[in-house]
Amino acid sequence: MKCPQCEHLENKVLDTRMQKDGDIRRRRECLNCKLRFTTTETILINYPYVMKKDGRREPFSKEKLRRGVQIACKKRPVSIAEIEDVVTRISRWVQSRGEKELNSQNLGLTVMQELQNLDHVAYVRFASVYKTFKDIHEFVESLSPRKIMLNQNKKEPHL
Repeated sequence: MKCPQCEHLENKVLDTRMQKDGDIRRRRECLNCKLRFTTTETILINYPYVMKKDGRREPFSKEKLRRGVQIACKKRPVSIAEIEDVVTRISRWVQSRGEKELNSQNLGLTVMQELQNLDHVAYVRFASVYKTFKDIHEFVESLSPRKIMLNQNKKEPHL
């Protein structure tokens, strides 16, 4: 590990701590200039490709998922920590499937389920973009309290 100040390659680790998200935080000291600095080690995970409705394939992106959830939760009483928990749960679910490809519809339904448990307005916002409604009546029908209650009892929500 290069020292950020003198670029000397030798240093010693003073402290190592495991972070909540699985990263490893290390406090280091350069053996040359004695500068103390912190490094973070992250495990690289190979996520599957997401198969889009139009047939395109793109790599699963936690950042894209996070942005989508943040947009749905904008101006709602949802903390950053709650958003991160949702992103972490969905990312773990994607990884645990052990598949090379993931259907975007399954991913979208999983996001909707998480948002429905988190905040109903965020759920509606996401569903309005994710689902393709023919007209306003179909959209309003999908939001009826009876349908939302039925969806809460299913593993994968369906509008």
